[in-house]
Amino acid sequence: MNVGELTVLEKVCRPTNGARHITLIDPAKQTPEVAAQRAMVAVECGSAMIFVGGSTDTPDKVVHATCSAIQEALELRMFAASQNPTSEEADWDIPVVLFPGGAHALSPAADAITFMMLMNSTKRAFLVGEQVRGAPYLDQFGVEALPTGYVVCAPGGRVGEVGAAELIQSTDVEKVHAYALCAKMFGFSLLYLEAGSGADAPVHPDLIAKAATVEGLTLLVGGGLRTASDVRQAVGAGAKWIVTGTVTEDASSMDELRERLLSLVNACSN
Repeated sequence: MNVGELTVLEKVCRPTNGARHITLIDPAKQTPEVAAQRAMVAVECGSAMIFVGGSTDTPDKVVHATCSAIQEALELRMFAASQNPTSEEADWDIPVVLFPGGAHALSPAADAITFMMLMNSTKRAFLVGEQVRGAPYLDQFGVEALPTGYVVCAPGGRVGEVGAAELIQSTDVEKVHAYALCAKMFGFSLLYLEAGSGADAPVHPDLIAKAATVEGLTLLVGGGLRTASDVRQAVGAGAKWIVTGTVTEDASSMDELRERLLSLVNACSN
């Protein structure tokens, strides 16, 4: 997928009013064909990026098939737009970015990867081990790395358990500030505050607001963001990207998916 003259990182870090939305698609939850259909609905609704990943044990061939299907669908939409004087090709110039559970879940069909350190993990594997395993493949594939500090906040969900994270509690504002400073000093461009997939509560806005005081980081927030009100609260606290997955995964139809996504995307700018 041609993502224009800017790198994906430049696109992600580009200043904007409000926040932008990312739809997270877990390749383990549907076929590649359905994943591509959901991604196209997401882009139509205003999602500015597609994340592919989530599950910790999805094999790379499933991830690759999903990335490839989404890229092919985007290319078809871009071609159709190029033939229509009332359509914009740029509307379909959307990065497909890996959000991997480990070095086993990579694909050369992705435009970029959130190259993450799970900063509050107690396991070496999630601090640097999986990254070392994956780096040679990413270099071979030519997939752009987005240097990301990843911090899991309560309730944490499955990622907190698997990643052996020392969860950031809602009152740990100084601790999350220290992690944000550390991420900046490591040279990370992005800081991702995660409450966990399907979390019963999102990252506390006090944590978002404190992390947002550290300049030079683009702040992503995900997990537990189920309603437009949740999104507005996170954006008001300082989130620059909102990531949602579970709330759209369980939509019973494409129409319901569209309705949910429009509500969440619109809340990013309100």
